[in-house]
Amino acid sequence: MKSADETAIAILGWLANEPELLSRFLALTGTDPASLRKAVGDPAFMGGVVAFLMDHEPTLMAFCTATQTAPEEVVRAHQAFSGPANFED
Repeated sequence: MKSADETAIAILGWLANEPELLSRFLALTGTDPASLRKAVGDPAFMGGVVAFLMDHEPTLMAFCTATQTAPEEVVRAHQAFSGPANFED
């Protein structure tokens, strides 16, 4: 089982080979390629990387298929960065 950081780094590595998705991620996060390296390791940024996949199931499944990662690994990483879901009425 990968740690949340390892999963987020795997996602970044995968995104690096997916130019359209990487451009979309950078646009959504307001991050530019130059500051990307500095942001790695920042829990908020790493959580955003994982959330990017969690917000779009086809992208999540493409990552999981390409990297042979179980979707549950991404869900665990998302929970580690964002905390458990809090469902209130």
